[in-house]
Amino acid sequence: MLPDKACPVVLSSMLPTRLLLFQHPLAGVQLVKGTIEHGETPGEAALRELAEESGINDAMVEIDLGCWKADHLDQIWSFHLCRPRQDLPERWAHQALDDHGHLFEFFWASLNDLPYADCHPVFQRALKFLCERLKGSGIQIDECC
Repeated sequence: MLPDKACPVVLSSMLPTRLLLFQHPLAGVQLVKGTIEHGETPGEAALRELAEESGINDAMVEIDLGCWKADHLDQIWSFHLCRPRQDLPERWAHQALDDHGHLFEFFWASLNDLPYADCHPVFQRALKFLCERLKGSGIQIDECC
């Protein structure tokens, strides 16, 4: 299964574990995700997308969390746990370098209380997949999803 989309996953460093999400001005709550460009590895694409969409440009890929068939436009997403080298604020806005230059509003969501109702169905399914992967990854997190 060859992925065509990369999805960087950023978790808070303290318990309770929280997941970085953003409010898209037209399309609801989302995870950062984007197309893997020709010649890029999925991990490289995850870091590039994280920088473009959130402004976080000092992260490193820590763990490959695997691939997921999205059942949406024949997409296969590759998930990567990414660790920024800096502390991040509770909330911030970032003008995306792609996606028509939209302003994305970033926030942290508890893994115990993810905003499924505010997500497009494909992101609802992606969050469920991600929670299952996190549970089985050996990463120290509190209760998930």
